[in-house]
Amino acid sequence: MASTFHIENFGCRAARADGEAVAALLRNSGATESLPAEADVVIVNTCSVTAEADREARAYIRRTHRQNPDSRIIATGCYAQRAPEELAALPGVAAVIGNSHKALTPEIALQLSLSKPSGHDLSCAENAGNKESGAFARSRTPSPHFVTVRDLLASRTQSLVLADDTFAHSFLEEASLSLDAQTRPNLKIQEGCSNRCSFCVIPQTRGNSRSLSSSAVLSHVRDFVSAGGNELVFSGINLGRWGRDLDRSSEPRTLSGLVREVFDQTALSRLRLSSIEPMDWDSDLISVVQEFSGTRLARHAHLPLQSGSDSVLRRMYRRYRPWHYAEKVAELLRAAGPALTLGADVMVGFPGETDREFQESFDFIGSLPLGYLHLFPFSPRPATRAFELHQENPVPAVVVDERMAALRTLAAEKVRAHRNRFIGAELPAITLKAAPALHEAGRTPALSDNFLPVELNVPFPANQLLHIRITSIGPDSTLLASPVLAEAARSEPQPETFEPILENAF
Repeated sequence: MASTFHIENFGCRAARADGEAVAALLRNSGATESLPAEADVVIVNTCSVTAEADREARAYIRRTHRQNPDSRIIATGCYAQRAPEELAALPGVAAVIGNSHKALTPEIALQLSLSKPSGHDLSCAENAGNKESGAFARSRTPSPHFVTVRDLLASRTQSLVLADDTFAHSFLEEASLSLDAQTRPNLKIQEGCSNRCSFCVIPQTRGNSRSLSSSAVLSHVRDFVSAGGNELVFSGINLGRWGRDLDRSSEPRTLSGLVREVFDQTALSRLRLSSIEPMDWDSDLISVVQEFSGTRLARHAHLPLQSGSDSVLRRMYRRYRPWHYAEKVAELLRAAGPALTLGADVMVGFPGETDREFQESFDFIGSLPLGYLHLFPFSPRPATRAFELHQENPVPAVVVDERMAALRTLAAEKVRAHRNRFIGAELPAITLKAAPALHEAGRTPALSDNFLPVELNVPFPANQLLHIRITSIGPDSTLLASPVLAEAARSEPQPETFEPILENAF
């Protein structure tokens, strides 16, 4: 009987790309996906960017063990890398696999699905029961070329824990992209981060920046196109730094060079770039935007902001000032045109954030032509400088709540204002898989090239590239659209109402 598995993903787009890759490898090995209450193995792909993310992962593991006590639970991801002992102590957890060993997850899952639960204790992969000062000793596991996963599992008397700081087995580059799981899959081409923002735990949980080779990227893109894929998303932890760690003889060594190579050597219809740090939008990358936006490159840019206050950005150890950010936004709008959708991450309640600093941030965000915001409160992460700052000068929770509410209102206004600009416009879009209720209603979800979610008034299969005309906007800011006949479609709509944004953006 085939093994069954379920993967629950938490966190960012890059983490979800990891989960999709694990699922693809398991399917290719003959395993089948199942509901968590019925699966032989449940893989919990954790996030650890906030304390709330940790709590959600623990709650999910406990709930899964109650619903399916016979399942073998594997905890992986950032929380598994940062604090494996916490996860290994939870009932039902058979293995904890940090990001350093994530490439071993599919094989471990398959091996665990063949075995029966045998009690719950704690150990490390090489020395069962070995402890260091009452804590877990993280394994320094030899290469799987010399020690097999089966050997690792056989040698344990307790839960398997794999996590170290070498990150030798972190890329899942042999995984294929599956259109069965997602119409627009993520290809993670970059891992880790060499920045040291004062609030961020990512360097601990994913290591320094590392790049997937251009040959591997091109192979994945070609396979995706051959399988009928139309839109692919390049993701990474610090995507803009792709290539900088590669050997100097490798070509290309910049993200802009890689994008050009993809367009030169593959027939990919549309590429979308996920989050890129403001200062990584260099002149070469912006020139790629100018050349390909609206044709093969999606008119969508996400630039993490975190704060619009200069003094807060300095305490965050961010490598730009508000004026830098505004310049990059203006350059991108000039390059991509006014149909560009811009998004930003904003953190609220960073230690010591005063009323004046918050107002500076609020006013700066209000001045930007943003199409959406990702808002989140500051969460102190152990072993970061901001954790210490939080101990010294925390922002009261009630103040954080008030500021979050103010920004949510601003964000909702920006979303609606941005989407309203496109009523009557024609845009390229890709159809998505419909939820059962939407399918029964004869409607189709779609995403425009400039990242506007819409509902079409007629049924279409997923993964269809077409032109749509935005007809109206609902009370919840949902855009409604109709398909445009191919012979009548215009490839680059530029309604006059778009133009003032370049003059009055700041």
